[in-house]
Amino acid sequence: MERATLARPYAEAISKLAAEASTWNRWSERLTLLAMVASDSQIQTLAGNPAIPASRVTEIMLSVCGDKLAAEGENLARLLVDNKRLTLLPEILAAFEALKAEQEGELAAHITSAFELDAKQMFGLIAKLEARFGRKVSATQSLDDALIGGVVIQVGDEVMDASVRGGLEALAVTLKA
Repeated sequence: MERATLARPYAEAISKLAAEASTWNRWSERLTLLAMVASDSQIQTLAGNPAIPASRVTEIMLSVCGDKLAAEGENLARLLVDNKRLTLLPEILAAFEALKAEQEGELAAHITSAFELDAKQMFGLIAKLEARFGRKVSATQSLDDALIGGVVIQVGDEVMDASVRGGLEALAVTLKA
């Protein structure tokens, strides 16, 4: 099963909590902190070790986070550790941020490129996306040198592939037909 599919129910539940209490930004901070702590190699090693009880992994995570999570964030950490879903935190955070942006009337876009885009290029891409969708767009960027060149843009469920790799794959399909 795809990681985004597994993460979506968690993000939707958190967004309901955030909407009820108007704590969208607080939840963004909590999820960012949890994702950062969960991505630590030592935490991942502990969580992946069957000899270490889930309660101990949770206890260590909560001690690293301090009092920044509040009771709801601590409950989420426990739930994710108990269900062996700790590694889903980046996807949960991304899905939550997309729901938050949607609630705020914003679209979240993720741009993957072969090379780092400068501020002018990002601004131009965002402006084109805003014109296309008729809404404000907030974008994040990641790098993937396998693209060779160009970009892949994901907005919600829509993916726009303007990469060299995507073009070569399309050409290969055409030649085989």
